[in-house]
Amino acid sequence: MNTAPAPATRAPARRAIAVVVLVPVLAALALWAFAWPAARTAPRDLPLGVAGPEAAITQVEKALEQHEGAFEIHRYDDEAAARAAVADRTVYGAVVVTPQGPELLTASAASPVVAQLLQQAVDRQAAADGTVVRTVDVVAASANDPRGAALSASVLPLALAGIAAGAVVTLLGLRGVRAALALVGTAALVGLVAAALAHSWLGVLAGDWWAEAATFGLSTLAVSAAVAGCAALLGPAGIGLTAFVLMFLGNPFSGAASAPEMLPEPVGAIGQWLPPGAGTTLLRSVSFFDGAAATGPALTLTWWAALGLGAVLLGDALKGRARSAAPAAGREAALAG
Repeated sequence: MNTAPAPATRAPARRAIAVVVLVPVLAALALWAFAWPAARTAPRDLPLGVAGPEAAITQVEKALEQHEGAFEIHRYDDEAAARAAVADRTVYGAVVVTPQGPELLTASAASPVVAQLLQQAVDRQAAADGTVVRTVDVVAASANDPRGAALSASVLPLALAGIAAGAVVTLLGLRGVRAALALVGTAALVGLVAAALAHSWLGVLAGDWWAEAATFGLSTLAVSAAVAGCAALLGPAGIGLTAFVLMFLGNPFSGAASAPEMLPEPVGAIGQWLPPGAGTTLLRSVSFFDGAAATGPALTLTWWAALGLGAVLLGDALKGRARSAAPAAGREAALAG
């Protein structure tokens, strides 16, 4: 007598086993992606300037080189050049040797974590030498957000908004030009709302309002277009695939809470090629540095948006060709019959 379970009975069991195995794997990946970079936060080739007399800055360089691999040293002729480099986002800070004593230039707007780290490192070395270092915050963070917590907290909501917009456009069956227009319009509204909240209400941003709104909108469009574009080419599975990459890699690899150079290699570099990291860097530039060093992240977001929208249009064209080819094949079969 055959007692083997029927196929209908085996299918639910397989799905249950898949869920039991898949959920822990996803949890492990999430913990790795979020916890590992945070646990390994430390300066790695962090751009730092030195300025002053040759003999004095040589001693400073030797002291900084004791932190092997931590800093990438840039030399400047005087304090004015070092300040300009900080304001242009070439370096995160600079140690200037003056007749009155050593001076540390920082930019808490670029990263409060880095500014604090530089101050601690320089103060520790100065205490060993018996000197006192004066710290000057060249580009300060907003008084309403001195630790940059609100700015870094905006990364996840924007990513979620982009993923939601791309998924909704796909699930509603919008295709081609209609889908592209819906994505652009949604991103524009998200940008306006985000700027109104972060700049006008919370006061954590201090740059041009419209530039900040454009940054928020472009960041959202880069994510939503990528989600909808992958879905147009790969089907619904494209939503999950793109959401996984942008959520589990883009957010923890963005360096929003510290800086890309504070993350393990090559995590920081990878994060800047993904929309969350590029969007955070661009937002800091337009909000506090008058657009300095904004070209790279702006181009990255533009490429993501353009490729995503292009995929949406391409997917619709391919499906339209397939639909038109099906009746033609049917007619040919009927004629042959």
